[in-house]
Amino acid sequence: MTQPIRVTINGTAHQHSVEPRLLLIHYLRDVAGLTGPHVGCETSICGACTVMVDGKAVKACTMFAVQADGREVLTIEGLASNGVLHPIQEAFWNEHGLQCGYCTPGMIMAVKQLLDRNPNPDEAGIRHAIEGNLCRCTGYQHIVNAVKAAAKSMGA
Repeated sequence: MTQPIRVTINGTAHQHSVEPRLLLIHYLRDVAGLTGPHVGCETSICGACTVMVDGKAVKACTMFAVQADGREVLTIEGLASNGVLHPIQEAFWNEHGLQCGYCTPGMIMAVKQLLDRNPNPDEAGIRHAIEGNLCRCTGYQHIVNAVKAAAKSMGA
């Protein structure tokens, strides 16, 4: 049995019928075709699947697609505008805040929430904001540097 849902993803309306047990991450990747959010652990530990739902960072492996019905979802694909990277994306690039890139989409979405709430975070605040997103490559210092650069670039 399927259930119809309407979701606005990156500013575009989507309407599909889905099984009630379908996770949001699988809806985004397999139904909507947005492969930016990554499937990592599927247990909410790694944060690779982090997206924004109604302006709040959410691990998409912890939410059913039907729970997104009528809501606004922003994925990493929705950050860039007209081919221009969002300042957070640009900072991650410039400050080498990524290596393999697997955690990067979720990390950037967690950072977006942080900077939306606190445009000038200190290092402790940055580390607290990203603690739910695991990175196995960078050692986190370059990510922290990227967040600082993004904050500065965004006018903090």
